[in-house]
Amino acid sequence: MSWRDWYDALDKPAWTPEPSTIGTIWQILYPIILLTFGYVFYRVARKQIPWPVAIPFAINLIANIAFTPIQFGLRNLPLAAIDIAIVWITIVWAMKAIWPHHRWIAVAQIPYLIWVTIATVLQFTITWNNG
Repeated sequence: MSWRDWYDALDKPAWTPEPSTIGTIWQILYPIILLTFGYVFYRVARKQIPWPVAIPFAINLIANIAFTPIQFGLRNLPLAAIDIAIVWITIVWAMKAIWPHHRWIAVAQIPYLIWVTIATVLQFTITWNNG
């Protein structure tokens, strides 16, 4: 069964966005993530920000990248729920870590945080409904 057939067969809440909507949201968020995370890593590399500030940004990238293979490759809903919770936690952690240095980066994460909050609730609901 293809990943799309598998996903379509899952018991999902009525408010689940269409895959095309989810894709559009990520097309908006990825440039924000690229710009802001890149800026943080650049400033850390130049020793203009302490290196521990980059830790939540790095963990977030790893967890964000891991979600699709976990969800659609492994088709492991509980592990995907844990992964997206890590994404959410590290966004909040990153916002707090960068705030004293570059508040605009923390503020720029708000759309990402809003979307991942929705996606986290969705993932936990799907996991619960299909467990």
